[in-house]
Amino acid sequence: MSDHGGLHPAQPFPEAAREQVVRAQLRANLRKVTHTIREKRANVVGELPQWEQLRTLGAATKDASLANLSDRLLQLEQSVKARGGHVHWARDAQEAREIVARIAAAHGARELIKVKSITSDEIELNRALEERGIHAIETDLAELIVQLSHDRPSHILVPAIHRNRAEIQALFNAELPGEGELPDDPAALAAAARRYLRHKFLTTKMAVSGANFAIAETGTVCVVESEGNGRMCVTLPEVLVSIMGIEKVLETWEDISVFMELLPRSSTAERMNPYNSFWSGVTPGDGPQEFHLVLLDNGRTNVLADDFGRQTLRCIRCSACLNVCPVYERAGGHAYGSVYPGPIGAILTPQLLGMHDKNANTLPGASSLCGACYDVCPVKINIPQVLIYLRSEANLQKGLTAEALAMKGMKFVMSEGWRFEGALELARVGQGPLVHGDAITSLPGPLAGWTQVRDLKPFPKEGFRDWWRNRPAPVDAAPPAIVQKAEEGPVPPQKKEGGQFDAEPPREDTL
Repeated sequence: MSDHGGLHPAQPFPEAAREQVVRAQLRANLRKVTHTIREKRANVVGELPQWEQLRTLGAATKDASLANLSDRLLQLEQSVKARGGHVHWARDAQEAREIVARIAAAHGARELIKVKSITSDEIELNRALEERGIHAIETDLAELIVQLSHDRPSHILVPAIHRNRAEIQALFNAELPGEGELPDDPAALAAAARRYLRHKFLTTKMAVSGANFAIAETGTVCVVESEGNGRMCVTLPEVLVSIMGIEKVLETWEDISVFMELLPRSSTAERMNPYNSFWSGVTPGDGPQEFHLVLLDNGRTNVLADDFGRQTLRCIRCSACLNVCPVYERAGGHAYGSVYPGPIGAILTPQLLGMHDKNANTLPGASSLCGACYDVCPVKINIPQVLIYLRSEANLQKGLTAEALAMKGMKFVMSEGWRFEGALELARVGQGPLVHGDAITSLPGPLAGWTQVRDLKPFPKEGFRDWWRNRPAPVDAAPPAIVQKAEEGPVPPQKKEGGQFDAEPPREDTL
């Protein structure tokens, strides 16, 4: 495990994606789920005529919090302590893991329950606890499926999106003790998971959660979810540890109201989440009697320091960008190699790790730049622009490569007309051995990739410039009427009798 935890891609994105796109069942699973969520989201978003204003307000609220992040975090720490909680600061994944393990050891915990938390996946918490003899049990159904199958999540909201019903049936029959032979009925499978988890909820003394938001003025931490397992985790155990990225803090209760509109509609396509849990410190005789909040940096301050990349920290982990991305739909989440897949992962992961990471800096290339991710982002992160910015940064990291030299050569040639014309003439002569019939079917050396799946048209014998120079002299004829009117220009407003001007020129005099 590294200091940065589960962020590091094991291989460059093109290589990882090549292995995934050939899996027909994976593509079918992804297509069905993402299209279903996408259509439902469009319906519930369409119910709000002020949706665009809400997006703007959400972006502005997050930007305001990020602009004063150090003050907000100190205020949050003070508020949590004032309500009986404990606050820990973790610079990286290793420090965060050590903090949680130390708390568990202090209470003699050999087992703990977890709310679905991508931040804990980011620091590889489960694996670190297992090495210390502490078993972490995922209580979100999809996360439980991933854990029992020793797999990795492939979607922020639907971690087991790549699994179908038959695979889950086989998994539960093999892994859930005392359930016998389960049918492939979704209700029966969910009921079996519920019986297994209910026992854990009632017997485990410690829980770990993530956090969707935290409110600085009150020290309140918030988790929104759909199954109720989160509510059980944050209320039943004696000890609760919440791990939160530092960008999740908001200043006031009023700030969170806009995200209660934006988040459920963008993520689960619901008007509101079934379970919204808020807790502030500890209350004697009610809920956990010991509360710890771990504030995780793990590269976020580096992102914050980048004027252009900073908008990435607005992300509220709704996963709307994943569900509209044509690249994600075909490659799936595992191709990104990080706990943050899809378009948001393509810009967040390389920034958290730094653009010097040779595998992470390939992620900004995982996009068609269609802009759909920007259109659906509830906090208006301009993902396509950040992708282009990071691609430029990645090229700088690569230094002087053959591709960079080729681009410099193209710039030199195309910067002067006579050079460009000369290069075209040379290309017409040089392409001769490559032309077969009316197409170039194979290019040599590093250019071969252009003809792997397509044929190229050869350069024509006469280009446009040659044709323009050699065309017959134009006939001296009057231009069409519409051209004459355009050359005359618009008629200025006419002054009426009494000194007033028309608001617009007469319609019949305009083009």
